[in-house]
Amino acid sequence: MNAADLSPVADEARTQSPFDLFLIFAGASIVATTWQVGASLGTISTTAAMGIIAIGSLIGASFTSLLAPVGVTLGVPSIVASRAALGMRGASLVAFVLWLTNFAWIALNNVIAASVSSRALGDAAVDPRWWSFAFGVIATFIVTRGPRAVGLADRIAVPSMGIAGLLITVAALRMPAPPPVAVEASAGAWWRALDVVMGYQASWLLMFADYPRYSRSRGASARAVFLGLALPALWLMPLGFVVSRAAGTYDPGAMIAATGVGRVGAVLVVLATVTTNFVNIYMSALAWRSLAPSTRQAPAIWTIGLVGTAVGLLSPQLLDEFASFMILLGGILVPIGGILIGHFVVLPRISGDPSMWAVDVASLYDERGPLAGVSGPAAAAWTTGALAYYAAQGHGATLVALAVTLLVYLVTMRRTSRRRRSGA
Repeated sequence: MNAADLSPVADEARTQSPFDLFLIFAGASIVATTWQVGASLGTISTTAAMGIIAIGSLIGASFTSLLAPVGVTLGVPSIVASRAALGMRGASLVAFVLWLTNFAWIALNNVIAASVSSRALGDAAVDPRWWSFAFGVIATFIVTRGPRAVGLADRIAVPSMGIAGLLITVAALRMPAPPPVAVEASAGAWWRALDVVMGYQASWLLMFADYPRYSRSRGASARAVFLGLALPALWLMPLGFVVSRAAGTYDPGAMIAATGVGRVGAVLVVLATVTTNFVNIYMSALAWRSLAPSTRQAPAIWTIGLVGTAVGLLSPQLLDEFASFMILLGGILVPIGGILIGHFVVLPRISGDPSMWAVDVASLYDERGPLAGVSGPAAAAWTTGALAYYAAQGHGATLVALAVTLLVYLVTMRRTSRRRRSGA
């Protein structure tokens, strides 16, 4: 199996087990940035934060899991599958956004791991930038070996991270109780916190088919993806909130140091950085090759990994804008999720003729076919959904944008299909 191959996966290559698929998503989610979501919830009370994390984690994980069966059915990566709903040019725009934002994710994870490693070994031991560079190179090399290598690495890394995470959890339970908030947060702050949690979960949306396409079972793949995203969030976000509040800081290295677990905690962050950057590099390489198909796989992967690493070396203060980055991603990705769910999940169920929405895989690669341009209904829904998201800040932007996007897409698609039938 090639690491950044855009072609359909042959039946004989679909040997990935649901457990391996779960490990890939769990390995991507058991990471310091998941902690950081909990740590970024500000002055919200502990009770409110726990409820927001539970609701946001479960709803956000459902976005990607609803679409995972599409990868099993079509056997193509997410960027290619999305052409059915967005059109080839529309999907190219999504690919560009994915390619661009993943540089920030790669850099952010490397910066976190480098900071924690430097603190665990002593501030003067090694320049953190060397750690950041080393982690970036290691993750990139493993991705070049393909999904099988990623799965094998996760079989080692994810259980190790789980053990270290349990040690940190026990240590966190022994920490002093977080001080109560002086002033209860407003309803607007609660809604914004929910948008941060759901925006983080939605950030995995565009890998809905990338790894499930190597599996055979639609139902098992959907469950594996849901659990792989939901369980780490339900564990690490509350942990990050509690430790951050008790430690009085949102810096991951300082938070781990405050638990007193030392180098064991550093192992969690370092392994999590490598495993989550498997996904970031892989998705970016797929996006790049969809924009420039003539690019060879290995150069694409190495360039993505090293550029992301370089961004981390040049921008060590990325954590300061973490919550704002989640809001920005939500405004971009939630409407896309609404379009894809509308096209692949809702329309086949409400149309009365599911075959009308069946996808011809060959048409997804036909640059002169009916999918060659931009889908008008998708463009209208994406624009309207994004505007609704930013207009509804402080009032449940994620849920408002999802509802608006779905409504606009379904209405415009029904009208378009009627016009096509009457024209025929």
